[in-house]
Amino acid sequence: MQPTATVLVYSDNANTREQVRLATGRRPAGDVPEVRFIECATLPAVLAELERGGIDVCVLDGEAVPAGGMGVCRQIKDEIFQAPPVLLLIGRPQDAWLATWSRAEAAVTLPVDPVEFAASLAALLRDKAALSA
Repeated sequence: MQPTATVLVYSDNANTREQVRLATGRRPAGDVPEVRFIECATLPAVLAELERGGIDVCVLDGEAVPAGGMGVCRQIKDEIFQAPPVLLLIGRPQDAWLATWSRAEAAVTLPVDPVEFAASLAALLRDKAALSA
């Protein structure tokens, strides 16, 4: 049995979470494990899941309200020991500098482009696997 990767998706918008699931499919690329999603709509839910452990990658919506994904990313990088890599969903390409400020490992723009998103998520999963090996 092949392992699965656990991806936490944070957005207050159910449509955004659905875009992430649909763009990923069962797996974002043939050389990475199948993905299991944990969906969170609030910051407390994100923090509880991260404290529980077992998250391989976080996908955070930079446009989420009231806690935006950029601030959430910076918070988890400061507060969670060995925080998982973060793929940040940003509203405009010009917000890429904010993604860097938040310490996200990758960023893609909304609405989710399935090809760009899957490639970014697969790269983070590969990097995580390489670090774990």
